Amino acid sequence: QVQLVESGGGLVQAGGSLRLSCAASGTIFSIATMGWYRQAPGKQRELVSTVTSRDSTNYADSVKGRFTISRDNTKNTVYLQMNSLKPEDTAVYYCNARYSISWPRSKTYDYWGQGTQVTVSS
Repeated sequence: QVQLVESGGGLVQAGGSLRLSCAASGTIFSIATMGWYRQAPGKQRELVSTVTSRDSTNYADSVKGRFTISRDNTKNTVYLQMNSLKPEDTAVYYCNARYSISWPRSKTYDYWGQGTQVTVSS
């Protein structure tokens, strides 16, 4: 079983910064793609950023140049450094872990954290 626990959310003014952390338990962290998603009230959950087990990263266009995702495999932790925050970034941010197996049958596993609130005031 895998458990993900997010921390670091809070209230900041526009232009400020926050650093989110996601600590993973279990034995699959090193082979999993880790990601951050967010969901604002009344909106669909959307991808923010991902980082693979080989440190390949992807970002939503809305956060490119402002957010940085990273992982520390020695601590089983993934981070999201958020700079130049905007009110539009206000949402609950969720940590995600995904990995796949091919034997004895092909299957993809997804795990989610409980979420942490980020509020950016104007």
